[in-house]
Amino acid sequence: MKKIIGAVLLLSVLGVAGYFYFKQQPKVQYKTVQVERGSITSAVSATGTLNAVVTVQVGTQVSGTISKLYADFNSQVKKGEPIAQIDPALFASAVQQARGNALNAEASLAKARVTLADTKRTLNRNRELLEQGIISQSDLDVARTAYETALAGVQGAQAVVMQTRGALKQAETNLNYATIRSPVDGTVVSRNVDVGQTVAASFQTPTLFTIAQDLTKMQIETSVDESDISRLQVGQVASFTVDAYPERQFEGAVVQIRNAPVVTQNVVTYVVVIGVGNKEMELKPGMTANVSVQVQRKDDVLKIPSAALRFKPKPDKDGKDLKGAGGKGGTAAVGAKGAGRRRGGAGENSGEKQGGKGEGQKSGPKQTVYLLKDENTPVPVSIGTGISDGGFVEVTGGDVKEGDEVVVEQMTPGKDKKAGRPSMGPRF
Repeated sequence: MKKIIGAVLLLSVLGVAGYFYFKQQPKVQYKTVQVERGSITSAVSATGTLNAVVTVQVGTQVSGTISKLYADFNSQVKKGEPIAQIDPALFASAVQQARGNALNAEASLAKARVTLADTKRTLNRNRELLEQGIISQSDLDVARTAYETALAGVQGAQAVVMQTRGALKQAETNLNYATIRSPVDGTVVSRNVDVGQTVAASFQTPTLFTIAQDLTKMQIETSVDESDISRLQVGQVASFTVDAYPERQFEGAVVQIRNAPVVTQNVVTYVVVIGVGNKEMELKPGMTANVSVQVQRKDDVLKIPSAALRFKPKPDKDGKDLKGAGGKGGTAAVGAKGAGRRRGGAGENSGEKQGGKGEGQKSGPKQTVYLLKDENTPVPVSIGTGISDGGFVEVTGGDVKEGDEVVVEQMTPGKDKKAGRPSMGPRF
């Protein structure tokens, strides 16, 4: 009987101990990353389209039917080389007609000159006869009138000759325009006509070919938001990727920042042109480029993950702060963060004022991060921040040194997968 009572008492004690043991909250775990030194680059991202530096759209000055094509897509052409032919029959006949009119006008001019010479001789003869008293003054006046009429006839014939010569030159020019020639050395990137197609030169000249002058030198026209345009300058280094080579990074440089604003749905952007070399001819016109322009770079600086700035300790199920963030510690955390916010405005202003001095900048906006100290306790620390590359942020001041463990995420064992899934910041 005593053994049974002892066993019951032992089981009761174990049950109570197990109850209190399993009732305890699971131990909080923190995911940390070491503070390290390294390089950090601040960049402006944009999207643009690759194009040749000089692209010429070739049209036609005359209307007609395409009879021959001498160039196709990707054809290499030289300046002045024929690339298409419009049926020249009508233009050749117009040249013959204009040439006949010109010859007829020249013959009329010659005839008018002969008449002028004859009337001049008659006028001179009548002057002599009048002096001798053989003819009257009226006869001399008739001869003078005939001479002046013949002189006017010569001038009119000369004008007709000039008109017909102009018409002949125009007809010959139209005949030359029937042969479409390349205006530049380059590569045909687009052909919009086929043999037998009729083209009409009206108020808007149709585009027959598009020729890229030099595909070894290309450019990207990107749209940069107005909030970032002040950070860009001509000559800054740019890198970009294209979908055709997703794992390869190409290099370029800012060559032009256009002042004309582009407004789309009340969003103001500016066009920034990136110059790109293409000696290997891997880049094609029209490719979409994801561009990153390097605006500032610092080497050998302390840096922390951006997720550390977004981290904040979570309260437990009773609504109280967890260990290391409750009581006085919790008040300190809030106080530090609040002070950081109050000092942040001044820090930003001072950072902006000192930004133009380069190395003279000592500290930036104040932020609060949590360092993991002994006994798994996160301790709030106020730091100054500088430039960021999206993943890491420069540390410009504060009680943080290389090798410190900065908290980026809080995890509680025993939760379901959905609750335990990282909820703040990227994974490291």
